[in-house]
Amino acid sequence: FSGTDLVDGSCAHPTIPGRVSPLLPANHVTMAKGTGLVHTAPAHGMEDYSVASHHQLPTDCLVDESGVFTEAAGPELKNKNVLEEGNEAVIKMLQAAGSLLKEEKYVHSYPYDWRTKKPMIIRASKQWFVNTANVKAAAQDVLKKVKVIPTSAVNRMLEMLDRRTFWCISRQRCWGVP
Repeated sequence: FSGTDLVDGSCAHPTIPGRVSPLLPANHVTMAKGTGLVHTAPAHGMEDYSVASHHQLPTDCLVDESGVFTEAAGPELKNKNVLEEGNEAVIKMLQAAGSLLKEEKYVHSYPYDWRTKKPMIIRASKQWFVNTANVKAAAQDVLKKVKVIPTSAVNRMLEMLDRRTFWCISRQRCWGVP
């Protein structure tokens, strides 16, 4: 059957009893990269966040700053590291529920921290997000007053700022750091 046959359907969450997840179309999901069906984790990736924002879904994050499951993930997962014992606990939960179709070793392409060389987990954090033309215009005006070397980089930065749809006002970022 076609993926479009599943649009507007829903699934029971495999590890949180009573939680229902909607089946939603997404441009980044293709048959060329797998089955064409994937879970959506809005708090853990830009594509998933975009789909969730479009469909006005919550971006609940079940992982804390230390990389361990929170209480909201349930008692079997709470305080377990997601890349270590948490992963094994999820597999056991899926097996117990009869929901595990296949298990195999897979080397995931996590982003790595350039300092520690350890995998990083992308997760949403509570911040102020704004979507206004005023902030964009102010940022562009200020950038025009900054001496940039080489000068050809200014236009590229202005174009990048112009394409931004959401802005995060944050003190967590050191400007000039990749």
